[in-house]
Amino acid sequence: MNELLLLLEVVIVFSMLLISKKIFGKTGLYLWIGLASVIANIQVVKSINLFGISATLGNVMFASNFLSTDILSECYGKQEAKKGVYIGIFSIIIYLISTQIMLTFRPNEIDIAENAMRTLFNLAPRVCISSLIMYSFANIADVFLYNKLKQKMSNKNMWIRNNVSTIICNCLENFGFTFLAFAGVYTVKDMLIIACSTSIIEILIAICDTPFLYLAKKQNNNTVL
Repeated sequence: MNELLLLLEVVIVFSMLLISKKIFGKTGLYLWIGLASVIANIQVVKSINLFGISATLGNVMFASNFLSTDILSECYGKQEAKKGVYIGIFSIIIYLISTQIMLTFRPNEIDIAENAMRTLFNLAPRVCISSLIMYSFANIADVFLYNKLKQKMSNKNMWIRNNVSTIICNCLENFGFTFLAFAGVYTVKDMLIIACSTSIIEILIAICDTPFLYLAKKQNNNTVL
């Protein structure tokens, strides 16, 4: 069941990303990066089983940010892609600050959300700081690697630079984030399982995002025309 939901999420999320670009242009991609950065940091707290192994949610949303910056690099240039990364970083910082301020308020006698919010957002500082560090590193590295490969390759090889940059940087982000965010929460064995399984899942997601990059490029060419 979870595997089918993952496939459905991939199609829906990447399609909505393209719709955002279609309606708002590159501003839609910036908007998407901000939203996805926050949503992914909420989803990642939840652990699930996929293909018989333990993993965390947030894979598709995290992957959609790599797709967004690759589209920005391909259609608008390196500087616009870097701007997208900075928007994602700023969004995570705002999310972290706002959730911690929220938890300092004392609930009244009719409140029903306090316990649930504390369960979810008490992990936010560590999760968000870990995410912020690895998001910054991995996405900046992705923009750099994508554009380096773009300089050395023809447009016919867009799928190569997309997959190589996304897969390498995604795996780096997964391992770094897992150990920074969950050390002391899970055992080393469990963290390795989560990091490896998440990387495998995100490699599959990265392969799935390639057609959407081509659709975005075609969409952009049609707009220019």
